[in-house]
Amino acid sequence: MTISHRSETARDRAHRRLAATKLKRAAKTVAVGESMPRPRARRTRAPLPRHEDSGAHATLESAVESAFPRAMMGGPETLPDDADALRALLVSERSAHAATTAAHKELQDLHARLEQIVSELRRAHFGRKSERIDDAQFALALEDLEIAAAHVQAAAAKAAGAQAKRTPKPRTPREVILAGLPRDEVVIEPDSMTCPCCSGTLHKIGEDASERLDKIPAQFRVIVTKRPKYACRACEKHGADDVAGVIQAPAPARLIEGGLPTERFVADVMVSKYADHVPLYRQSQINARGGVKIERATYAGWVGSGAAELGPLHARLVELLKASPKLFADETRCPVLDPGRGKTKTGFLWALARDDRPWNSNLPPAVAYTYAPGRGGPHGAKLLDGFTGVLQVDGYAVYKTVARVAGAKATAGDVAGDAVTPATPDIVLAFCWSHLRRKFYELYAGGKSPIATEALARIQQLYAIEAEIRGQPPDMRRRVRQDKAKPIVDALKPWFEATLGRVSKGGKLGEALAYGLNHWDGLCRYLDDGRIEIDSNTVERGMRGIALNRKNALFAGHDVGAENWAIIASLFETCKLNCVDPLAWTTDVLTKLVNRWP
Repeated sequence: MTISHRSETARDRAHRRLAATKLKRAAKTVAVGESMPRPRARRTRAPLPRHEDSGAHATLESAVESAFPRAMMGGPETLPDDADALRALLVSERSAHAATTAAHKELQDLHARLEQIVSELRRAHFGRKSERIDDAQFALALEDLEIAAAHVQAAAAKAAGAQAKRTPKPRTPREVILAGLPRDEVVIEPDSMTCPCCSGTLHKIGEDASERLDKIPAQFRVIVTKRPKYACRACEKHGADDVAGVIQAPAPARLIEGGLPTERFVADVMVSKYADHVPLYRQSQINARGGVKIERATYAGWVGSGAAELGPLHARLVELLKASPKLFADETRCPVLDPGRGKTKTGFLWALARDDRPWNSNLPPAVAYTYAPGRGGPHGAKLLDGFTGVLQVDGYAVYKTVARVAGAKATAGDVAGDAVTPATPDIVLAFCWSHLRRKFYELYAGGKSPIATEALARIQQLYAIEAEIRGQPPDMRRRVRQDKAKPIVDALKPWFEATLGRVSKGGKLGEALAYGLNHWDGLCRYLDDGRIEIDSNTVERGMRGIALNRKNALFAGHDVGAENWAIIASLFETCKLNCVDPLAWTTDVLTKLVNRWP
């Protein structure tokens, strides 16, 4: 009886709810005839959080929400009773589902690409040395990733419609990007200047202006130079004995006598090869697409002629650098083809650099490369022959040998001249803290090393002080270094010595500590001279262009080709350091040199 009573009570409760629902529907029907229905508030959901640099958040925000599930979530009473309305709702749901599926597919593709990038990063950091990826390849991978993210965002915006808001991104102001560029104005007038209301004449009350950046691809043209010939009819008629004959303007000089290219074209080939790192065979392919088919060997002849004209300028640049009181020096590999063996031999490009902008010097920055077939002492001595002053270098032993030889020559000269005061070395070495820091960083990145971590923290304090005084006069830089940096350095040496006694001298940590102690005097030299930098990163930055060109061209074809490489790269890198356009500079200089300027 109890069960029957409960069942009957539940049935009655259901009947009451059904009756209440019918009354509500009837009330709504009456309300439709009395007043306009209020629009139902659309419930929106906050997008799932994503990293700003992943590109996925834009797709999730712009995805079309399905109308059919949204209606179902409101309960059965939210569904329309009309069959046509239900059919329209179903069609809308299907299109929304297709859009969501497409966006999901884009996200899956992006996720797969991200996984590939992560795997490459792991391989670069933990893989074998032969499998590791350099920074240039990483840059290409990141470019590909950014392109993929932009593709996903554009596809999502297109699927959402023209009203979808694009994800704002931090960008450089247009005024900065477009400053100094020529403008081509395009005015779009209405179809009619007559008022559609009263047929009166319209007058201008303002305008809307927008700017877009356009680029005209490289265009080839043929410059036709005509030199008219003139003669005197009067002299010809009277038969004068002294007749001037034919009068004609002299032909302008050319870099390539009897050749096709202008000096600007030759400069463009040289800049593309040595500043933009595009090999000649690629330039030949690119220009062929523009309708100009020229063999690679022809371009090589042009570059050789240009290098011959620029050779004296390179010699003068080296001479000016050696007259400076302080220089940076470094060397890097330069593979050169050895025809006798059919292989490549290892040559070297030695660099001398000057950049005194950190202490507001009026000397312009410059860098000069010199090719040598080796890396030994004689080549280093030849490079620094005639230089006197402070030389900032890494710990390569050749520089120490050159400095000792220069000091011995100075001492011998003073002894021969019966000097009373002791001799001052011609070359004073200042070593690089960045190289010392790099040795500890390799240990820090490879695993847990408390000693390496402590060494990095102390060296970081020195670099923080340098950041504060960058751009200040030498006297102020020296004073701040003596007050703040010298106590840190003085405490660092005994810590190195004590730590070296507790670790294995044959291990990497022992080698790093010993390297610092062996070069201690040169490392501390920057404390007493405000002109000296804490490291030699200036010249290492100048080697990046050489490394990029080496990766694209693989090797120089001959020793003379490597010398040409050093000549042209020196002038172009110096242009970059001084914010000068290499193409405009090379065009101007070649034109003046060919015409025997001044």
